[in-house]
Amino acid sequence: MATFQVVTEQHGELNCWRISSDRAELLIAQQGAQILSYQRVGEPPLLWLSDQAIFRHGKSVRAGVPVCWPWFGNLQRNPQAVQAMYHGEQAPAHGLARSRDWQLLGIEKAGNGLRIEFQLPEAQGDLPGWPHEVELKLVVELDEALKLNLTSRNMGNTPVTISQALHSYFAVSDVRQARVEGVEGLGYIETLADWEQREQQGALAFAGETDRIYLATPQTLSIVDPHWNRRITLTSSGSRSAVIWNPWTERAKELADMADDGWQRMLCIETANVWNDLVELKPGASHSLGVQIGCEMI
Repeated sequence: MATFQVVTEQHGELNCWRISSDRAELLIAQQGAQILSYQRVGEPPLLWLSDQAIFRHGKSVRAGVPVCWPWFGNLQRNPQAVQAMYHGEQAPAHGLARSRDWQLLGIEKAGNGLRIEFQLPEAQGDLPGWPHEVELKLVVELDEALKLNLTSRNMGNTPVTISQALHSYFAVSDVRQARVEGVEGLGYIETLADWEQREQQGALAFAGETDRIYLATPQTLSIVDPHWNRRITLTSSGSRSAVIWNPWTERAKELADMADDGWQRMLCIETANVWNDLVELKPGASHSLGVQIGCEMI
């Protein structure tokens, strides 16, 4: 039976929990219910935490898995049904959930692992400019793999439409050597070329800034990292879209919370509901977006 230790920590202005077992270590912030880092004992990190991360109230940390909800990216780039849900003035990038404190409902053993549950009470009608009643919960499970499940339940009496993502930052030895498998032949939107629709040829390798929305994605995508001799496997549920991002050299220099060469050591694959893969919740309906992150040596 695995044993776990939970320690409360303060990182800058943020309250965090460091959860350790004999197999892995997880750091989670109360703000955004954001996983900041995840590492298995004796291995390089699986999730990336920026060396220059800023731990400040109201600012998402460049690390781990920010929760983008109830919209993804620039609200004006979202379908009209998602835009119409928001009645505020300035719409922050990636929604409202990632910069607010969540409530920790519990940490408990589950089989040979651990189950951590959060909820965002403000989502039930108290988010500024977003006057809808949604029960929003995030469940994190830590055992042989790391599992995240984000569930939205419409508690109101009118339909709600959202886009969302588990914005995962993965650690790689050198992104120029890594590749993403599972995207072969998929259609994608090239946001860096006027949002053109294109088709992926072969696996995805990285030779410059990358910001793509992949459509009709399979359940499993993987990152092959030959220098660290490993394959990170992402198994998604409730998702038919994924965003793959790396800022490369020039964009990284513009980011205050990333070292100029930080782009070399990270790669985002965001399990998502974006573009035509929206979530439409009728009154009483719920939807769960999930990802399981596993790793094997190759």
